[in-house]
Amino acid sequence: MNILTQLNSGPMYLICGSIVAFVAIVCIIFLVRAYKAGKELGMDTTKMKRTIISSATFSLLPSIGILLGVIALSGSLGTPLPWLRLSVIGALHYETQIAQAAAEQTGMSTLSASEMTPSSFVTIALLMGICIMWGMVLSIFLNKKYTKRLNQSKGGSGAGFGDVAMTAMFIGLVSTYIGRYLGGFVSENGLFTFTGDITPLIVMAVSALVMAIFIQLMKRKSLAWIDSFSIAGSMIAGMAAAAIYGLF
Repeated sequence: MNILTQLNSGPMYLICGSIVAFVAIVCIIFLVRAYKAGKELGMDTTKMKRTIISSATFSLLPSIGILLGVIALSGSLGTPLPWLRLSVIGALHYETQIAQAAAEQTGMSTLSASEMTPSSFVTIALLMGICIMWGMVLSIFLNKKYTKRLNQSKGGSGAGFGDVAMTAMFIGLVSTYIGRYLGGFVSENGLFTFTGDITPLIVMAVSALVMAIFIQLMKRKSLAWIDSFSIAGSMIAGMAAAAIYGLF
């Protein structure tokens, strides 16, 4: 029995599926309670139903990016674990980054089923879970204080702490990813040569260009709804660029 057969076995689907089902049930309970609370407050039921339908509709396209992430990771980690990670609290860029880093630390040259071992899978799954849990844990103790800081302005400029923190975090995240791939450029005798894989840089450029187009479209009031699809659309465009480049 090969490793992928084990990772796609019935017990794995049962364990991961049970957790996903529990989270889905909790979401349904919150939906029902929120709807009942809205009726008790005298809110228009027609508007509430319209909001529910529009929210569900706008969730479809972004979920395509998540589905693509499950498919991308299932070739090396099986389907149940990526399905669990990306259904509950995971994010595609986080899961792939941590999985690749953990795989390299276990002696694998790349994240692939051909090099996967049970011990490597356990290490990867453990790190994927532990590294992302701190947001939930710290929220229990710090969320109230952090929420107050979000509403405070900084230096009277009107820029809240949340805006500054998110901008700084995003710049750091992007710099980390870009720097890793730009490290393939090597200077020899005053000339720059590229020894790495250019595919990530192509994906980055195409995704950034598509996102810039979305941002320009979102500035128009009539197209503000595009905001819900911008991230997923950029991801799909980047993946398509990588596939096209791989073919030619």
